[in-house]
Amino acid sequence: MKSRFAEKIIVALDVASTKEALRLISLLADDVGLFKIGLQSYTAEGPALIRPISFLGPKVFLDLKLHDIPNTVAKAVEAAGKHGVRMLTLHLSGGREMICAAVGARSNDMLLLGVTVLTSSTDEILAETGIATKTSDHVLRLARLGVANGIDGLVASPHESRMLRAEFGDKIKIVTPGIRPAGSDPGDQKRFATPREAIDSGADYLVIGRPITGASDPKAAVQSVVDELAR
Repeated sequence: MKSRFAEKIIVALDVASTKEALRLISLLADDVGLFKIGLQSYTAEGPALIRPISFLGPKVFLDLKLHDIPNTVAKAVEAAGKHGVRMLTLHLSGGREMICAAVGARSNDMLLLGVTVLTSSTDEILAETGIATKTSDHVLRLARLGVANGIDGLVASPHESRMLRAEFGDKIKIVTPGIRPAGSDPGDQKRFATPREAIDSGADYLVIGRPITGASDPKAAVQSVVDELAR
C-alpha cells in the first residue's frame, strides 16, 4: 500500500517518447498517486496513453489547460470523463460561462482544476499581455472566479498556495507544480519550491517532472521525495 505521502505525488510524463512514458508508468505505478499527461505527451499519443496508467492502478491527471468557447470546453470535459480521467485542468481566464459549462459536463469522480497564472510567468510577462496587476493579485482574482462557479480545485505555485488556502480553506484541492527537490535544477520554473515547502504552504498534491523522470533511478528519486515529506 502506498504511503499517504506517496499518494500526493503526481509524476509529469513530459518525456520525449511514448516508449519512455510507458517505461516510467510501469516502473513507478506502485510508488506514486497519479501520472500527469500534458500537451507534449497527449499530442504525441492521445488517449492511448491513458489506458496503461488506469490498468496499473494510478489515476490520470490530464493537464490540457482547456481554454475555448463554452460548448467546445464542455465536450472536451465530457470526453475526458469517458476515458476515466480523474483530474483535468482549464484556464480560468476563459470566464464564468466557460467555467460553468465545464463544471456541468464533468463526471462525478472528476476533479476539475482551475489554472490561474502559469508558474513560468512573472509580473513582467503579465504586463506584456496587458495585465497590470501583480501576479498574486491576478491569481486571487481568477481563483475567486473559479471557486464561485464550482471548480473543485486550483493549480497554484507554492508561493500562491498559502494565500489560496487562507482564502478558501478546505473547500478546494490545491495541486502545485514547479516542485524541485533540494539541490535540483529549477529549469524554466520561475516560482518553485521544495516538496516540504509546498506541503507546508497548503498543497494537497505535488507535480514533479524532470527531477524524477530525468533521474538515473526514478524509483529512488520518488523515495527521496517521500522521505523529505515524512521528515
